[in-house]
Amino acid sequence: MKSIRIVMATFWVMSWSTQFLVAQQAENYLEYVNTLMGTDSEFTLSNGNTYPAVALPWGMNFWTPQTSKMGDGWGYKYDDYKIRGIKQTHQPSPWINDYAAFALMAMTGQAVFDEEQRGSWFSHKAEVAKPHYYSVYLADYDITVEVTPTERAAIFRFTFPQSDTSYILLDAFNKGSMVEIDKSAKKITGYCRNNSGGVPDNFHNYFVAEFSKSFSLAHTWEDSVMQEGNTTAEGNHSGAFVGFPTIKGEVVTVKVASSFISPEQAELNLSREIGEADFETIFNRAEETWNQELSRIEVEGGTTEQKETFYSCLYRLLLFPRKFYEFNAQNEMVHYSPYNGEVLPGYMFTDNGFWDTFRAVFPFFTLMYPEFNSQVMQGLVNTYKESGWLPEWASPGHRGSMIGSNSAVNIADSYLKGIRGYDIETLYEAIIKNTKSVGPIHSVGRYGAEYYNELGYVPYDVEINENAARSLEYAFADFNIAELAKALGKPKKEISLYEKRAQNYRKLFDPESGLMRGKNKDGSFQQPFNPFKWGDAFTEGNSWHYSWSVFQDIEGLSELMGGHNAFVNKLDSVFILPPIFDDSYYGFPIHEIREMQIVNMGQYAHGNQPIQHMIYLYNYAGQPWKTQYHVRNVMDKLYSSDPDGYSGDEDNGQTSAWYIFSAMGFYPVTPGTQQYVIGSPLFEKVTLHLPNEETFVIYAKGNQKNTPYIRQAELNGSKYSQNYLEHDRILEGGTLTLEMSAQPAKDRGVNQEDFPFSMSKP
Repeated sequence: MKSIRIVMATFWVMSWSTQFLVAQQAENYLEYVNTLMGTDSEFTLSNGNTYPAVALPWGMNFWTPQTSKMGDGWGYKYDDYKIRGIKQTHQPSPWINDYAAFALMAMTGQAVFDEEQRGSWFSHKAEVAKPHYYSVYLADYDITVEVTPTERAAIFRFTFPQSDTSYILLDAFNKGSMVEIDKSAKKITGYCRNNSGGVPDNFHNYFVAEFSKSFSLAHTWEDSVMQEGNTTAEGNHSGAFVGFPTIKGEVVTVKVASSFISPEQAELNLSREIGEADFETIFNRAEETWNQELSRIEVEGGTTEQKETFYSCLYRLLLFPRKFYEFNAQNEMVHYSPYNGEVLPGYMFTDNGFWDTFRAVFPFFTLMYPEFNSQVMQGLVNTYKESGWLPEWASPGHRGSMIGSNSAVNIADSYLKGIRGYDIETLYEAIIKNTKSVGPIHSVGRYGAEYYNELGYVPYDVEINENAARSLEYAFADFNIAELAKALGKPKKEISLYEKRAQNYRKLFDPESGLMRGKNKDGSFQQPFNPFKWGDAFTEGNSWHYSWSVFQDIEGLSELMGGHNAFVNKLDSVFILPPIFDDSYYGFPIHEIREMQIVNMGQYAHGNQPIQHMIYLYNYAGQPWKTQYHVRNVMDKLYSSDPDGYSGDEDNGQTSAWYIFSAMGFYPVTPGTQQYVIGSPLFEKVTLHLPNEETFVIYAKGNQKNTPYIRQAELNGSKYSQNYLEHDRILEGGTLTLEMSAQPAKDRGVNQEDFPFSMSKP
């Protein structure tokens, strides 16, 4: 298999309703992607908390090598030495953990099913990890394993040595599983039920595995007991062995698919997505699919490492949310509902935490994937109908993690940017319901809604954790609700209510410290107050991180802090202060604290989401050159394509989306508006192949490592002083030309009319 394929070709780049033809020298963008980026992580320190997912974009099933024990959220750790299997995974985060997982493993000699004993030594030197392909040499068995995916299936290729006893094992994992071996059909079927919550009682993942070679023996095991010769097993933890003699270099293929609906649907998924196709065919299809998506954004100039980081991040950005729907025998779209356990028509997506992804992931979809965004919105309609609530963290159903009602932001941003094809009135109804109460778990609806709606904030002293963070995020959601209500022609009284609530951030601003601070029910601020205290009133951060969470009204926040100069000084302080912390709320330094502490950037904690937009805020106060400096510094210092390539959790594409937007030269500070705030592009040229078949190009003349500053700008040939770009102007296509400099241009973007949107902006 060639490691580099550069050929003259004409290929299709998909748009949401049509296809446009791109004729050029085709570049294999997959060569830039390292799926091991971020895998050098553990509980105490995250360099991404990722795993090498072998998958198609937003695929229903991923596959990944498994180095850790069953049930460990850190399933693949870069520094581990042994592979236990290649597992089907649906894990969106180690903190949420996996569900519906099972694994395949090959071996020779004695049949061993214990996951610790069966593990084989491996080396990264004999490993290939790409989005569409994974290969590893199992040194203890002299076997090479390869896998390439479809959306709901995959094909494995095992290359064996000469052996009288070669085996392939299917481990259906614990928490309820079943396997059945059909020797005549060369097939293993069954189900697994493992999960970490968020599933109905009838939850199953049904699988089918078809082998190219007949079995000379078949064994199963059940709950740690081998059942030689038995072809069925069902219990807490079941699995199957099939064995055969092999000659040196003999290849055995296994075609695998699964379904959340039924065993018959799993068979149908396998027939539809693989059928009679061989490994090379599926490999080529997956390669083409990924190249189609990665080529939507072309970058030129920069170093090879920067391109590798860019396309590795773009790969991550296109993994979640996961498609959770299938096509039945009548080719109708259906899904197993992770909310009520029924099989119902229509779209369903899962494995996403909106607390992370409302910031840049979904704005990326509204810009580059409006059709996909519309499908996700249709899925949200179905989620609301099936559960009575909008999801905030789904995996696969509602999960009790994180805070906020940020689904409102995603919905409003989609509609306000002109995306249609879904029942917006039902979604608006769901949004309003969210504002009135908390759901069956604290992560849906609004925890503390009764206090927030009465007082304008969630009090510090009513035993609702992370109260100040909740209040700030509710206020931003209220801004989006107000904007959506205007677009839908809702009554003025309703619009005014949410416009007023969007200003609730003011209630938590402490004039004494110049920061956000928890407030008691009686209106007094919490005592004592330590702005370096993590958690408590805030979520995985401190007041220095959350005080900037006024996305809707940076001008208003600036006024509270004493005007533009004082505001800039406050922003500067984040980088000047030492990385001290108070971890008393948690009782130990959580990994996010360590990630801030060790990068030597003061209180700036890019490894977690709340502060990631903060460096763009200099644009709102007449000093855009400081944004340009810090954006470039963060890209250069905190990102690489290496296994330690992130400075904290990657989180469903959000930390990658920050890099993708920033490398292009702009960032969506305020979803729900039409603006992107300008930073400092990383490459000399970035070409966006837009879904409406237009092209938008960012030229950065003279762009080098030491020229992060924008001296002057032109948009479509006209001088451009604004510190932002409009969504519609990008979609129209055109060219943004920037002249880069080693010295800041302190006379550009300094006037009030150049500043981005704020509710309080004149």
